[in-house]
Amino acid sequence: MEYTFSKLMGQAKSSAVREILKLTQGNSVISFAGGLPAEELFPLEPIRDAYARVFTKGKGVLQYNLTEGFTPLRAKIAERMAKKGMKVTPDEMILTTGSQQSIDLIARVYLDEGDTVLVENPTYLAALQVFQSRGVQVLAVESDEEGMITEDLKAKIAEHKPKMVYVVPTFSNPTGRVWSVERRLGALATCKAANVLILEDDPYGAVQFDGSETYPTIFSLDDHPHGSAVVYTSTFSKTVAPALRTGWVIGDPQVIRMLARAKQSADLHSSATDQQALYELLAGSFSLDEHIELISRNYEERMRFMAGLLRAPEFSGLRFIEPKGGMFIWVELPEGMNSEELMKLAVARGVAFVPGSSFYAGTPRLNTLRMNYTHTDRDTTVLGMERLKAALAELTVTQQG
Repeated sequence: MEYTFSKLMGQAKSSAVREILKLTQGNSVISFAGGLPAEELFPLEPIRDAYARVFTKGKGVLQYNLTEGFTPLRAKIAERMAKKGMKVTPDEMILTTGSQQSIDLIARVYLDEGDTVLVENPTYLAALQVFQSRGVQVLAVESDEEGMITEDLKAKIAEHKPKMVYVVPTFSNPTGRVWSVERRLGALATCKAANVLILEDDPYGAVQFDGSETYPTIFSLDDHPHGSAVVYTSTFSKTVAPALRTGWVIGDPQVIRMLARAKQSADLHSSATDQQALYELLAGSFSLDEHIELISRNYEERMRFMAGLLRAPEFSGLRFIEPKGGMFIWVELPEGMNSEELMKLAVARGVAFVPGSSFYAGTPRLNTLRMNYTHTDRDTTVLGMERLKAALAELTVTQQG
């Protein structure tokens, strides 16, 4: 049989993170690559109890459910969103198989081949994969530590007439940046004036290290949900557990209806059993807010520990900024160094990270890389950093030679 795959699949690229994860499975490679939460912090007993309560309700819990998702869970999420200034009802929400499916569904219902999407540079690599698989032109807007530069966003919109702008404004993947309120308002005003949809991806926003800081979502800054210029997506993967594969999208009811149509053709609905267990978890004695505080404190400690190791003399010349939340440190090597070459040497020595080139739309900066600090304990982190030092020293000698 000679298989003839679609032209669009010919444009699809495999995920650098997924490929690196394959290298680290079942062997001695220490991974700073994947965006993996700390397994020891998963609320195993509360989740087990939640599933047990689900199965006391009879065989009906195993039946098909609504495409939009389990209504009581949507109501619980709406309650949580209200605390973030986002007032929505279950009818203005759809549950998805993780926020990754949210991005894919929105691309399906809103983008045609040849459309243009604007993104930060660098940005989430799996979103780039989704857009590229749809035959969409992806262009970068100049960005700095405060987010997309509004003037460049205006210029890019005027020149390229994009259909959508994709952003991760709070503890972004890969850089960990937090947009200023001024930049959030600037992007919102610019996109509304040009009738350009903003897709706000917020998987990490709850994991913040300074609880006194306030990071309003762009969705909350707009009149919503009816007629909003923003569609917002988030997930329980980083705050409860990724294996539950439960995310959500909120937006104008027109958008939600179209997403439901697309989801019906994709998988009918996400796991109703998992959604019911999440509802039982949130409705019971388990406090998700307290759990988020726990993981945030723990992740801050891990971030500061890794940052301290990166300040060792052997890493002189590396540049990075300690993030205020999320799961990643973005590192810049000295100019002229290639992180993909470093990656080969590092894996040979038993440690992995993600080269930064995968996160760029257009010409990448080859001296960048992303490191995850949430998954490894202290001893493992120390060992991994020692291996990285050795790889960096080897690359430096090679370049000098």
